[in-house]
Amino acid sequence: MPAIDLQAPTPAIADRAIDALYLHVPFCFHKCHYCDFYSLVDSPAEPGEADRQERFTDRLIDEIRWAVAAHNPQPTTLFVGGGTPTLLRRALWDRLRGAFIESGLTDTLSEFTVEANPETVTLDVAQGLRTAGVDRVSLGAQSFDPDLLKALERWHDPDSVGKAVALLRQATITNINLDLIFAIPGQTLDMLDADLDAALSLKPTHLSCYSLIFEPNTPLTQRMKMGQVEPVDESLEREMYEHVIKRLDAAGYEHYEVSNWAKRVDADGEPSDAGLTDFRCQHNLAYWLNHNWLGLGPSAASHINGKRWKNEPHLGRYLGSTGQPPTTDQEELDADAQVGEQLMLRLRLIEGAPIDWLNALLALDSRRTAIMDELIDQGLLERTATHTRLTRDGLFVADGVIAKLL
Repeated sequence: MPAIDLQAPTPAIADRAIDALYLHVPFCFHKCHYCDFYSLVDSPAEPGEADRQERFTDRLIDEIRWAVAAHNPQPTTLFVGGGTPTLLRRALWDRLRGAFIESGLTDTLSEFTVEANPETVTLDVAQGLRTAGVDRVSLGAQSFDPDLLKALERWHDPDSVGKAVALLRQATITNINLDLIFAIPGQTLDMLDADLDAALSLKPTHLSCYSLIFEPNTPLTQRMKMGQVEPVDESLEREMYEHVIKRLDAAGYEHYEVSNWAKRVDADGEPSDAGLTDFRCQHNLAYWLNHNWLGLGPSAASHINGKRWKNEPHLGRYLGSTGQPPTTDQEELDADAQVGEQLMLRLRLIEGAPIDWLNALLALDSRRTAIMDELIDQGLLERTATHTRLTRDGLFVADGVIAKLL
């Protein structure tokens, strides 16, 4: 699989093709209390009503055809998220596969990722994904501790993660990411270590490890405001993040983005202690390198040539539309905002921003140049011979550091 070249110069925004495609499947078995993504509990159709999954699939195929006619995307990556995409029945995945082939969207793909909750993965589901062309699955493990899963309102049995990994591999899907959350209320450093032990025992090719965020308007945040949940202390949260970094480095994973690690391999695909790896998520790299992408499905966001918009997060209005669905949050970034956005995204990568790229981007931007010099003096950014990047201290406050450059 060809990897995105991090050293390649960033082309002018207007010159970029649409090389990443995102599809949003909103159905869930249960709404987790920390989640702020648009999703809704899937429910059986009422008597006399059409099945919602079938109606959604029909509408998504219609939107795919509109997107091809209107934008001619030639994606190298396709990512299906949610919600829980693996709640879609296999027959509907087969229909989507037909639409992908008919529209030519799989002709240029180098990576096809689908998100899955562990309890939804059966052998039939895994084989259906593989038949549809999926070669990478991201499993929402979050934790292997029953009490911590309960704190997050996750309903899966911890053992279901290992079972799902085995079924995916049986279906020849071997590129597997595990999502983990740390700094969960009630979690200790020993509990985090146990989660890392469990995750590493499954030998995933990629790990995404996120500190729990109390997102506005989620049940978990409401419980915190009522004093029913106490966030982990900031000093312990930092200690946990540092522990994740050390553990995964020792286990042979490349820390390539603030919250993401990929298994190191050599040119022959064998484990290696050096070099980057083809197991980095190519789709997310397209985001961090500020490429153009197109989002399909309710609530999916798009970015094309400096213009951003989002499909309305409403299944009913989505199903009632044709062609391009109703949109919201339309925005066209001016030149200054484009510079800030590119810096924000690029500095999330551990290797940082190439010096030549950065000098060209900031040639006439004395304000941001001065801010970067100040951040270097504070020890939050550093310059190497080839890049400017976050320091270890900067990593712990990455969002705050990067926000200063917007």
